[in-house]
Amino acid sequence: MSASRPTVLVVDDESGILDSLRILLKNSGFDVAVALGGKAALEQLKADPDIVLTDIRMPQVSGIDVLDAVRQRDAQTPVIFMTAQAELRTAIEAVNRGAFYYVLKPFSNDDLVAIVRRAAEARHLRTENQQLKREIRRRDWRTRGRPIGTARRFVEVLQLAEQVAPTDSTVLVLGESGTGKEVIARYIHELSERTEGPFVSINCGALPETLLESELFGHVKGSFTGAVRDKEGLFAAARGGTFFLDEIAEMTPATQVKLLRILQEREALPVGGTEPVQVDVRVIAATNRDLDEEMRIGRFRSDLYYRLNVIALRLPPLRERREDIPRFAEACLERMAQERKQPPRRLAPGALETLLAYSWPGNVRELENALEHAVLVSPSEEIDADALPERVRSPKAAPLISNTPPANPTLEAVERAYILWVLQAEGGNKTRTAEVLGIDPSTLYRKLSRYDIAQPD
Repeated sequence: MSASRPTVLVVDDESGILDSLRILLKNSGFDVAVALGGKAALEQLKADPDIVLTDIRMPQVSGIDVLDAVRQRDAQTPVIFMTAQAELRTAIEAVNRGAFYYVLKPFSNDDLVAIVRRAAEARHLRTENQQLKREIRRRDWRTRGRPIGTARRFVEVLQLAEQVAPTDSTVLVLGESGTGKEVIARYIHELSERTEGPFVSINCGALPETLLESELFGHVKGSFTGAVRDKEGLFAAARGGTFFLDEIAEMTPATQVKLLRILQEREALPVGGTEPVQVDVRVIAATNRDLDEEMRIGRFRSDLYYRLNVIALRLPPLRERREDIPRFAEACLERMAQERKQPPRRLAPGALETLLAYSWPGNVRELENALEHAVLVSPSEEIDADALPERVRSPKAAPLISNTPPANPTLEAVERAYILWVLQAEGGNKTRTAEVLGIDPSTLYRKLSRYDIAQPD
């Protein structure tokens, strides 16, 4: 909003009144847009005016309907009603529902301009207050809420996340399971302009297709068995905030098409519905799969991929940032102590060495589980290596290649086996393995991650 020239949307069903108010408000220092009737006003709201000045009684779409639409888009936008004496009760009720003020017809030009200026000042003060709150919250999150890690690759990811957070750009977070993709998504939300809105998260692989569509886009009554009433989808519920779509590669092609429409048109069509619902969210998606490969085999739409991949953040696995393990462990033990209202435990040198030596295929999530196990079984304040799970203390080296392959292997199984065979033949040297396979080392790393292949040093 511009403090010097706020935008006023004037709504009335008489063109003569619109012309008069346009001239009056423009000469009084406002930018003015007009809508002939409430239906036209609903379209004009997409331009996000700073103030709405509307008549109450209009055919088809009334001033009350306009108020409801404004509050759905932005509850901070002041709405001023122009009303006749006979509609005074309705105007008072509208103020109780959130309207800024009302003026009785006939009104003086000076009185109307004074009320509109008060609304502009109120809007400006609210905006400044929100910006100040957001800045305070950002500073707090940059100090106390910043994800843990000093490894170079992880710090680079954090810096990029902080750089894109204030924008509304779509973000794609890539990384193995347990690397903290949702943590990064929430960090971006807290540093964004949408921090006062909701952070909504859903795992796209946790629900069947029909239920996932209903959860995402909503449904209308009677659209399927069990739909006994209209239901608002999560995209609508997340308005003004951030929607985190985890495991995006698990979506079926049909659901991917609907998601693409949301990203392109900013509207969602409920299941069984005919009227789209406006969507105002920032989308952050995440996956542990190789989306390039998913596109190649036809499981992921390329147009959706390019819509999602505006900014890509690739989180390194824990085994590639071992220097962060001590701080991770310390923070985890502190949190567990607070939850149990107990003194914090500490790791014995031998326990820390064991943690540093383990490969952590489950990444940070597995580390947290291992420490919780140790806290539960260890009787002393100092946790030694014997309290850690056996798989961490004595990891078993699984054979790279199975001696009993399936009778009819899939293409993926064949590719995985061939990569393993070359990796073993090259003694675990990933650079040489990539050369033999004729692919870039980065592609090899993605395939090793996708096929959950332990990466020997």
